Amino acid sequence: MTTLRPREPYTDAELERLYPSGLQLQLVQILMRHGERTPVSGRFQNAGLSPFWPYCASVRHLRSAVLEDGGPITHGGASKRPFTTLEWKRRLEAFGDNDEPVIATGSRGDLDNVCDMGTLTDVGRQTTYQLGQRLRELYVHRLRFIPPTIADTDFMYLRATPITRAMESLHQTFSALYPPSSRIPDENGRFPPPTILSRTPGDETLFPNDANCRRFAALSRAFAQRAADRWNTTQEMEYLNKLYGKWMPDDSPRVAVDSKPRLTGIMDTINSTLAHGPETRLPKEFYDEKGRKIVEKICMEEWFRGYRESKEYRMLGIGGLLGDIVGRMVGSAESSAADGQYEIVKPGQRHGKQVKFGLSGCHDTTLAGVLASLGAVDWDEWPPYTSHIAVEMFRKPAESAPPPLAPPKKTWLGGILDSKPHAGKPPPGIGRKRTPDLTPEEARKLEGYYVRLRYNDEPVTIPGCKLPGNHLEGDESFCTLDAFKAIVDKFTPDDWKNQCNANRNLPAMPSGPPETAGY
Repeated sequence: MTTLRPREPYTDAELERLYPSGLQLQLVQILMRHGERTPVSGRFQNAGLSPFWPYCASVRHLRSAVLEDGGPITHGGASKRPFTTLEWKRRLEAFGDNDEPVIATGSRGDLDNVCDMGTLTDVGRQTTYQLGQRLRELYVHRLRFIPPTIADTDFMYLRATPITRAMESLHQTFSALYPPSSRIPDENGRFPPPTILSRTPGDETLFPNDANCRRFAALSRAFAQRAADRWNTTQEMEYLNKLYGKWMPDDSPRVAVDSKPRLTGIMDTINSTLAHGPETRLPKEFYDEKGRKIVEKICMEEWFRGYRESKEYRMLGIGGLLGDIVGRMVGSAESSAADGQYEIVKPGQRHGKQVKFGLSGCHDTTLAGVLASLGAVDWDEWPPYTSHIAVEMFRKPAESAPPPLAPPKKTWLGGILDSKPHAGKPPPGIGRKRTPDLTPEEARKLEGYYVRLRYNDEPVTIPGCKLPGNHLEGDESFCTLDAFKAIVDKFTPDDWKNQCNANRNLPAMPSGPPETAGY
């Protein structure tokens, strides 16, 4: 799937059914795939496709923070010296004949708006901005869940992967969710900069991190090989060879799951070209509708079937992220800093605002991995650009109204009992404690809360939530928080880094009873 075609806005009747009056929305966490981009590597130049695309006007408007001279830098690297902004533009240099340097040009001879590989394009910036507009229309104007104007973003949890296109997509979406006219400046005439969280590549769990998890990489290779064994000699693959075979390289002349380029790489180039202008199109055979459906079906099996069949695959691939998402919901139910405050609270501030809205810039593998791990859908369509999952937590007001954040407690000596979380140490509370291990008091804190997922604005139902007692009466898409947590607990890692290095001598494919996702 290429560019997302958003559904029409909810009618008033649909909105009333989706957000019933008996429930109050308390926390929303959005996982959003980045917008349209260029292919991650150059392919099919023999079919007339330029390796460099002229769709990145942003590279003419780059800015960098520059530290001016004047006085020593203080302890810890902080400085009171002023920062200024350097504005610059970027041009791409490439190899020419005899390895001489040449300026990379777009298909029309462009010099100053040429995209790098895997770069968010102007189209991708536009669609992610439009996502922000849709989120504002729903959560600000229609539901009145978050305010129309803001003086800071302390009620928001913002995060992106280290991949530039994910961070830039987050910027675009935030800028439409809260455009400049809705941001109230402080006493210095500036809006406080939003805090956006990121991780080093070795710690990243916002996408399936096979580059830094050796066991997950082995599992991924095993399921990819199984897909190759299943599909490489089928009639479906023969059909694809009739379509694309003439443009395959001499050293890998047949289209296959594991050809060079791989079938996923072929799909990547097809989808990227479909999302952009006529200057970067492949021959018409690449857009054969039957062929595209076959490609997506096989690639979905190769990349995501493991989540549906293997608990270990779920745990190492996406369990850490879902564990974090559940942890923030539990923290919100407890009215603790674990709802996301801990990560964004200002230095020296004891209690921040209750986090109500999260927005994370991520990838197709994130969204499909989440849905497959929850057993939520059985589908053959790759997540389109700018797709999103909304993880919404509701409460029944009479049963579970959260108390206000408690002020600091005093000891009998009159001193302040320091109960705030410290950097490097998770905040107190239930955290990742598994559901069977909760005390009766802890379990009661989760009562009266419900979780609902929407994928591209369509409600999603999780199999384990259909069971009696696990959902809101009359609507199986509203899973009780304790049931949702219990499902995710089963594949939340205890020590992801060590588990990534464990079991390396064991078979990659699961054996024994089925490890079906969603229960």
